[in-house]
Amino acid sequence: MDDKLISRLRADTPGCAEVLHFNNAGAALQPEPVYQAVTAHLALEYKTGGYEAKLQAQGKLDHFYTAFATLLNAQPEEIAYAENATRAWDMAFYSIPFKPGDRILTSQAEYASNYMAYLQVAQRFGAKIDVIANDESGQLCVKQLENAIDADVKLITISHIPTQGGLVNPAIEIGRIASKYHILYLLDACQSVGQMPIDVKEIGCSILTGTGRKYLRGPRGTGFLFVKNSIMNSLDPPFVDLHAATWIDHERFELRPDAKRFENWESFFAGKIGLSVAVDYALDIGLSAIHDRIWYLAETFRNRLAELPGITVQDQGEDKCGIVTFTKAHENASAVYRRLLARGINTSVATADSARLDMGPRGLQEMVRASVHYYNTEEEIERFCEVLIASDD
Repeated sequence: MDDKLISRLRADTPGCAEVLHFNNAGAALQPEPVYQAVTAHLALEYKTGGYEAKLQAQGKLDHFYTAFATLLNAQPEEIAYAENATRAWDMAFYSIPFKPGDRILTSQAEYASNYMAYLQVAQRFGAKIDVIANDESGQLCVKQLENAIDADVKLITISHIPTQGGLVNPAIEIGRIASKYHILYLLDACQSVGQMPIDVKEIGCSILTGTGRKYLRGPRGTGFLFVKNSIMNSLDPPFVDLHAATWIDHERFELRPDAKRFENWESFFAGKIGLSVAVDYALDIGLSAIHDRIWYLAETFRNRLAELPGITVQDQGEDKCGIVTFTKAHENASAVYRRLLARGINTSVATADSARLDMGPRGLQEMVRASVHYYNTEEEIERFCEVLIASDD
């Protein structure tokens, strides 16, 4: 990205003038068009009524499906809207018909909410959880994954980019194994969609889920789900309503044939419209350009942090993204977070209770998570580092 484009993107992001925002893996700053889209629909509801506003905005709401189909290289009927990434993931995962002895293969870096769901279906249905070891770089070992395959494997499920660091798991290589052995493949792309190109056909996943608020720069309370057409009818949603299904008679109902079977009737329509605009905004910039900018800033940031006394960068993996994690000698991560926040610098804290299989064995209880986006700058990195090593005022 050239300086002119970056200046335009920052001008489109009023928050850049208010804070130094390195918490994009939590929730990115919204660009002006997204904010305007959300508030315009809320104003329409305020003036005309919620049902009536939906009728007037139907074209914008329908655009959600074509926008995500373009973003993910999918079909519109393979896309569903959800209230958040967790609900999207849950609707897909709990639709899978597990039985005793079914094996779930996952990674050491798996997110707490996902892993607790694995534990729940293991308790309910007698499924088994097998955690695939990391390779020497810290990412899931593809060779060990393939060696673990047998006739009982029901599902391969991983977080593409785990919440607790810059690691990017080898999703495409994992997809090749899933396809080779005809195994369902669920990819949690909560942190990856919006900061890199995502092509569900290239990845080979059966299901993909994500959020609006992170790298897509959409509103909070929005999420999305991709389900491959060829497996749609093998999945039975854990609950349905009159939007997801049709009530045929007093003994029968029929699920929708498309991914809307995972939706429900009531929805945050302003958020759905805003998320569509966020997707269009990202597509207009180009996901390859976004990837290159974020990866450049993150690598610059890691290198700069590594030069600072007492700072240890904790990111793992062969490929590292825009999430940068570190620890500081003699100051715990929560204290660093509070000190930075008081100086107008936004970060977050990654804790062991969200990634026990990863952080625990590494002897880490918490880390500062500082995640960059394309609108961040080299000057902000320098400012961050200056404040980080300064004494507490």
